[in-house]
Amino acid sequence: MPGRIVDTHIHVWDFEKAEYPWLNGNTSILNRTFQLDELDAEAGEVGITAGLLVQAANNPEDTQNMLEVARKTEWIKGVVGWLPLTNPAETEKVLKENYSKEKYFKGVRHLIHDEADPKWLLKEEVLESLEVLSSYDLPYDVVGVLPQHIETTLVVAERIPSLKLVLDHLNQPPIATREKFGRWGDMMKEASKLKNIHAKISGLGTTSKKQEWTKADVLPYVEFVLEAFGQGRCFCGGDWPVSLLAGSYSRTWKIYTSVIDSLLKKEQRNNVYYANAVAFYKL
Repeated sequence: MPGRIVDTHIHVWDFEKAEYPWLNGNTSILNRTFQLDELDAEAGEVGITAGLLVQAANNPEDTQNMLEVARKTEWIKGVVGWLPLTNPAETEKVLKENYSKEKYFKGVRHLIHDEADPKWLLKEEVLESLEVLSSYDLPYDVVGVLPQHIETTLVVAERIPSLKLVLDHLNQPPIATREKFGRWGDMMKEASKLKNIHAKISGLGTTSKKQEWTKADVLPYVEFVLEAFGQGRCFCGGDWPVSLLAGSYSRTWKIYTSVIDSLLKKEQRNNVYYANAVAFYKL
C-alpha cells in the first residue's frame, strides 16, 4: 500500500442545493444525491489520505456546496470549482471578492465536453478569463472526450504558458477498442511536449466501457502516459461516484495502484500518488 495518496477527482452533488442538467433524464445509478460520508470508510480502506472535490455543474451553487463539504471534512483539502469563464469581468470579480480569500478554492473547471463546440476554450472571452486564472496562479482542469479537446488544450497552453492545465481522465484513451494508440496517442505526445500540461490518471474504468475491467485493460495506456509526460506531471483520481458505473471505488483504486506500482519505483510512485497533486493544486 502506498504511503500517501491524494484522490484528485471526487464528486459530490446535492439536488437540494444545485442543479445538474446533465443528470436530467439520466436512468443510471448516478441520478440521486451523493454525499461524501458514503465514501469515507472506503477511502480509508484503500489508503486515501487526502481528497479534492471537482465540479459537477456549470453553476456557482455546485461550487458553494463543495466548499461547504470541504470546510467540514478533514481529509478534503480543496475544491476545483466553476467560474463564468465567458464573462472575464465577472470571473475577475468573483475571484477577487470571494474565492481569492477561500483557502479551499484550488482550481477551476467547466464541463466543456457538454459544449457543442469542441473549441469552446478558444473563445476570446474564455481565453481572457483563463488569463485571469493564471494571474491568480489557479490551475484549470480540462474534461475532454475528443481528440479535438486535446488540440484545443495545446492552443490554450501555448497562448497562456503560465496557466497550469491537466487533462482529466487522460482525455478518454481508446481502451474500449484496444487501439495502440491512434490519434489519441499522437495528440497526447504533442501535449506532453508542453510543460504546463499535466495528465490525470482517472475515469479509466468507465472509459473501458466494461464492468469487469482489469489491470491488463488499462496498463498500456497508463504506461504510455507515464512515458510521455514523465512521473513528474501525472497524478491520480478515483472519479467517484461516476466510477461506480464500472465497479466499486475500492476496486478502481486497487487497479490503479497495482498498475502504477508495477511501472514505477517507490520514489516515483510518491510523486504520482501525492507530491505532484500537492504541487499542482497547492494543497
